[in-house]
Amino acid sequence: MDTIAAVLFGALVLYIAVGLMIAIAFVVSGVTRVQPAPVTLGARILLLPGALALWPVVLSRWRKVGRTP
Repeated sequence: MDTIAAVLFGALVLYIAVGLMIAIAFVVSGVTRVQPAPVTLGARILLLPGALALWPVVLSRWRKVGRTP
């Protein structure tokens, strides 16, 4: 039981670590590519937790926007 808990905890930590890196990069530079409207500092702060939690969706949308000329 302890091994399963350790593996699940490790997976959660990895998910959060990758999500934090992607969320910070997205909030700093990617949000203006996905949404063409100007984004204030307050809006960026509010977007950070959502981008952290949903980083696979954020990354896929960010990559789709980067492919189109």
